[in-house]
Order: sequence, then structure tokens, then C-alpha cells
Amino acid sequence: SMQAMNKTRHIMEKGGTHFSNAFSTTPMCCPSRSSILTGKYVHNHHTYTNNENCSSPSWQAHHEPHTFAVHLNNSGYRTAYFGKYLNEYNGSYVPPGWKEWVALVKNSRFYNYTLCRNGVREKHSSDYPKDYLTDIITNDSISYFRMSKKMYPHRPVMMVLSHVAPHGPEDSAPQYSSAFPNASQHITPSYNYAPNPDKHWILRYTGPMKPVHMQFTNMLQRRRMQTLLSVDDSVEKVYNMLVETGELDNTYLIYTSDHGYHIGQFGLVKGKSMPYEFDIRVPFYVRGPNVEQGAINPHIVLNIDLAPTLLDMAGVDIPVEMDGKSILKLLDTDRPVNRFQLNKKGKTWRDSFLVERGKLPHKRADGKEMAQEENFLPKYQRVKDLCQKAEYQTSCQQPGQKWQCVEDPTGKLRLYKCKGMASLYAPRMQALMASGGSQLSPTSNSDSCDCSDVGFKTSVLKKKRLLTKKSSSVSSYSEMKSSKTVSRKRWARSVSFELDGDLYAVDLEQGYRPLGSRNSSWARDRRRGSGNEEDNEEFSGMGVTAKPTTSNKLTPPAALKVTYRCSILMNDTVKCDGGLYKSLQAWKDHKLHIEHEIETLQTKIKNLREVKGHLKKVRPEECQCDTPSYLLKNKETFRLNAGRMHSLRMPSKQKSQWLQKEQKRRKKLRKFLKRLQNNDTCSMPGLTCFTHDNHHWQTAPFWTMGPFCACTSANNNTYWCLRTINDTHNFLFCEFATGFLEYFDLNTDPYQLINAVSTLDRNALNSMHQQLMDLRGCKGHKQCNPEKGGKERNYFSEYR
Repeated sequence: SMQAMNKTRHIMEKGGTHFSNAFSTTPMCCPSRSSILTGKYVHNHHTYTNNENCSSPSWQAHHEPHTFAVHLNNSGYRTAYFGKYLNEYNGSYVPPGWKEWVALVKNSRFYNYTLCRNGVREKHSSDYPKDYLTDIITNDSISYFRMSKKMYPHRPVMMVLSHVAPHGPEDSAPQYSSAFPNASQHITPSYNYAPNPDKHWILRYTGPMKPVHMQFTNMLQRRRMQTLLSVDDSVEKVYNMLVETGELDNTYLIYTSDHGYHIGQFGLVKGKSMPYEFDIRVPFYVRGPNVEQGAINPHIVLNIDLAPTLLDMAGVDIPVEMDGKSILKLLDTDRPVNRFQLNKKGKTWRDSFLVERGKLPHKRADGKEMAQEENFLPKYQRVKDLCQKAEYQTSCQQPGQKWQCVEDPTGKLRLYKCKGMASLYAPRMQALMASGGSQLSPTSNSDSCDCSDVGFKTSVLKKKRLLTKKSSSVSSYSEMKSSKTVSRKRWARSVSFELDGDLYAVDLEQGYRPLGSRNSSWARDRRRGSGNEEDNEEFSGMGVTAKPTTSNKLTPPAALKVTYRCSILMNDTVKCDGGLYKSLQAWKDHKLHIEHEIETLQTKIKNLREVKGHLKKVRPEECQCDTPSYLLKNKETFRLNAGRMHSLRMPSKQKSQWLQKEQKRRKKLRKFLKRLQNNDTCSMPGLTCFTHDNHHWQTAPFWTMGPFCACTSANNNTYWCLRTINDTHNFLFCEFATGFLEYFDLNTDPYQLINAVSTLDRNALNSMHQQLMDLRGCKGHKQCNPEKGGKERNYFSEYR
């Protein structure tokens, strides 16, 4: 972006110092801006996204009263803010610490926006001379500075000019609408580098861009650079004003951004929030008293360093809770008198920092961390990734192995739990999965404890023989039950599916058993034949075929009806009725119907998981056959009373959490219904999508290639990364909440094309993981800034 700003580069590069390694610790608007204001990492100010806690009541109560503006205002500075503040700022108040306040309400706009001018709302329309936001920010800030120096000549001034550009909607000034006709700065070696099977789930999920997406990236880059030309003019006007007022040599100027941006990199059409260089690197220039001119400084500078640096420039004490550090000691040795230190040591500075996005994993009742609950990576992809690990590739033969991967007849990999002695029969399971053989075994159903089988619990085979001996009595007992009762005869861990009107359950140990049938003859046939089937059957493990309603053998039907218009054939192809292939409206309607079904099922699954979690907490104890009955009765009475007491004393915290979940669920439902009303089919599970058409941009140059959809980001992509730059090393190491790891050596791979985590030995991984964990929990500049001198940098030699 700096290539478009010749005036700014002339003023700031030639007249000041350029920090070539400047970064944002969280590459998103509101989290990064909150870090700039407070000098804290995201995990300490808790603004995790552009929505959650962004300008929230919690932010206003706990963090806004401690921004750098409050400290400077208390020390006598005339503070002023112009432009974009925080994405969710509603304009209903003036934050503490600001004498002059001209802030944009909500998110970025160039026209048709609302400002909060010192507590009064001010609406603007689309007239360029009166309303173009970049020029409004520039002109108001210059007027305020001149007025302050005229009325209070001895009072220092601190101003923030927070320009919207180059943020969307990328509306340039009319005089610049024809600039950069062949903009190509975004086309780097990582441009449209896809697919990326070695990177995290979003980049494995998305693929290369389509031609329309590539044309869009070219237009987007051009429009973004056009908007920056007005910012370039702004920097020049402020500089000229300082020269005219005689304040240039007495003023520090800092130019930077809140995050980077990607346009086509790795096939991602546009956006931010990724941990890679194109999103976390930012420009950073400083000009002012005793700042070396025309210098390039390679030390790492972060967005959390801005707040302590501004306080240090003003001679104000830096609060110990700020995570960043003042960069003044990196600029020049000729420091003001009040900043000299006796016995001055050689310069030491951080060579590593934290890049973080998202919240910590959820805590379970037992205190252990859980992975994110809302990671909508497709299940088949998650299973495929897990099955690549060595511990899942053996048939329940490794000590302590809990899961194994088995390929079903359709070629899909599935995870099955290793239960009891199931590992002894895993080869048999795989053979049966391939052949499709399965038999049914009867089960008894009783609500009371049956202690006669205690001796058989440790052996599946012994349990099998017991069932065989009792088959006739069980069969006669089951005949006394109604057909509705059959649906309750389900193993504790089973999954169900429907084939041609019949519902089946798959138990992970004992194979298929019917849950219930719309055709009652199937249930009768099954009861009549159950007694004879057992005598001729060996232990089968698990089966994969289903039983028809008129036969004693289980064979799948010719097609599995999925929706009322589409079915899946046995050759794993989808067949729909002819109308869907001929009518576009019918196609759209049925696609919306399917998306609605998916949304409904996802909500149902989430609710079922909550119920499952509740059931785990209230699980009754095993039957104590040797315990006197009167003790069991007393214990049950106590448990019942405790449960009632617990329900009556529901903590207010739990109520508020439930209300928040309910609000999110309703909000999600409203958005979905709105999409249905607008006939919006641009969606993909787990990803955030955007649509673009010929009417999106209201200023030249215009988009004329029609509508398209792109899904290239996600709201739940949580990660923590260690970024290190020193004399010998230059790498990025990332741990994602899903457990995925990434490592890039930027000395050999500057565009981060290849995930080289497989080249690291375990000692290197453990060392980086430990350093990352230390940074994830750090508080204050002492913990958050591990300083390394020249000799200490040999510590990283083990990473090679």
C-alpha cells in the first residue's frame, strides 16, 4: 500500500525512521484497535472479534478508562480523536480522556455515515466537498490544532487521525477514480496458491479462485490504492500545517495501520485475520525530535507498543499492566534529560511475540480444556485428518488406544471406539465391513438391576454365549411388548439411520439392531426369527448392511431417499427428479430447502449435545449388587433431594450464560430467515461469505462482471502463533484450537508456501510450544517481552 503514497514516504522515510519489522498482534480491526488504545494483548483486554466485547459495556467499564488518552489528558495534554474508533461504537457517549471527539458511528464508510461530534450526532450524505470522510478528518484535525495553539499556546496537543481508507467500500475521491489502471502489487508468489492441503482447515476447505474472483481482486487492489491517495494528501497537509505553525521540530509523527490485508493470497479472495505475513505486517514510521532521519530499524515493533510509546514521549509514567514497551530507546541515543538512565546497559529487545486470534477453549466441568465446539470443518475432513495419525491406523492394538479408523463399503473413513476386548476382533470387524455381513442379536430390556450377569461383564464372548442360551426366552418376552417398545431397545452408544422407510441402529460393538419400523411386518419377522439366528452366528463385531422388511437377511435397497426429490444410489451417485435439472427456480427452491434442513439439524445436534453433557453430569452410579437395599434407597433419596435443591438454586451466572446462548441462537435464526427471504444462497457451513454485484460500489470505477459469491474466512478460526526474528532465525509457529500445527521458515520460504512442521524434531516443538504457552498467559511488559541479546539468540539454534 505504501507504494501508492509517495508524499508520505518522502515525509516519513526521509525525515524519520522506518521500522521494517512492525506487526499487529491480532490482525482484525476492533481487537487490534483495542490493543493500540490499551497497550495490551487481546487475551488481556478480551476484545476477541469485531463483535464480541467490541465497545461493549464490559470494555467501557474496565478498559476504556485506562487508555493512553486518559493518562495524557490527566497530564495536561489536549487530546483529540478524528475518524473510525471501534467497529461497534454506537455514538451514544464520548469515551473518557478525549477533549475533542469526532468519531465515526459503527463501521467504515466514506459517504452516508454518522459522526459523533463531542456527543452530538452529525449525519452526512454523499456530496464529495462536504462529506468525504478522509477530507473531513484532515480538515477538522488541522482546524483543531491551529485553534489549540492559538488559545492555549503552552499546552501540548495529541491527535489521532484514524482514516477509514483503504477499508471497504473503497470509495475514492473523484479526482483519483482513474488512477492505477494496471494495479498488480497484490500478485505475489502466494497469489492464488491453492489448494493447500498442508495448511489449516480453512485453506484445506477452500480452493483456487475462479476467473471472476481474480478479476475482482484486480479491481479491489486498484480501488484500495485510489482511496490511499487522499490519505497521502492528508499526511502532506498535516505536515505543511506543522511547518507553518513552527511546531514541526517539536512534534512526533507516527504513521501505522491496525492490520494487514490479503487479496488473492492462497486463493482467499479478500480479508484479514490470518496469521501470515500479509495480514500481520503493518507499515510503521516515526518522525520527530532526536529521531534519526532516513534510517531503517529492524527491531520488532508491535501495535501494543503504541500506547506506552506515546506516554514515554510525553514523559508520563507507563502503567505496569501494559503489555507493550516504549520504542523511544530504539530511536536515538540523544534522549531528553528526564529519560537518561545511569549505568546504561546495551540495547536488548524482544525477538519473539504472540499472534493470537479467538478465545481460549471452553472449560469442561472437570476443569479440562475442550476444543472449540463450533468448528464447522466438515466431519469427513476432520475424520480424514485424524485417520492420518499413527495412533488411529492400527486395529485397537496399541496400549491405551481408544479409537480406530475403519473404511466403510463406500470408501469413507469412520472412527470407531475401542471398547473392552473389541481390539481382539478388529480384523474381523474390518473384514465384515468390506463384505457387508451382519446378523441381529436379541436383547432384553429391564429398568431394574440384573446382577446375574456380573461375572460375564469382562468378556464379550461370554456375554454372547449367555444371550444365545437365553434366546428363546428373550424372544417370547419380546413378543409380549408392543411394536412401540422396540424403539427403546437401543445400545448405549449407537447411531441411527433410515433405509426405505425402516429405521436402524448401528452399535459400535454389537452391530445393527432395529429401532422401529413403519412396516410392522419387519418387526414381527425379526421377532420370529431371532431365536434361530443366534445359534448359527459367531461374534460379528459390527455390520454395515440393513435388513429389508420382507426377508431375514439384511441387504440395502437400491437407493437411499435423502430428500423428497433426491436419492443416493448404491454406486454413490446422487439422482434427483428431472424437474430440478430443467427449472432454475426449482433448483434454487430445493437448494434452499436443503440448507434449511442442514441448519435445523445443526441446531438439533447442538441441543442434543447440551442434553448429552447434562446427562454426563447427572449419571447415576453403577448397580451395587452387594450393597444392602436400605442404603441404596437412602442414597437415591439424597440424590433426588440434592437435584431439587440444585434446580431451585440455579446461579445467576448460569442464567446469564443461557440467555446469551439463546440470544445468539435467535440472532442466527433471524439471519437465516432473512437470507431465505432475499433468496440468498451464498453460504457454506462454518465459513463467512460475501456477495458482490454490479450495484455494490456506488463510485467509479464500477464493477460490471455481475454477481458472485465467495466464502474465504471464518469467525471461529482460533489460533496462537509464535513469531520470531533474530540474527539467525525468522519463523512462524502456530497452534490452532483444532490441534493443527504450522511452521514456516521465512529465511527459505518468505511467502509461507510450505508448512514445514514435519521437519521439526520433538525437542524443537516442545521448546516453541512452551514459549508460546508463556506468551499466551503473559500479563505486563515484563512477562510479555522476552528480551534477547546477541549471545542469547543461540537459544534458538535447536529450531533448525
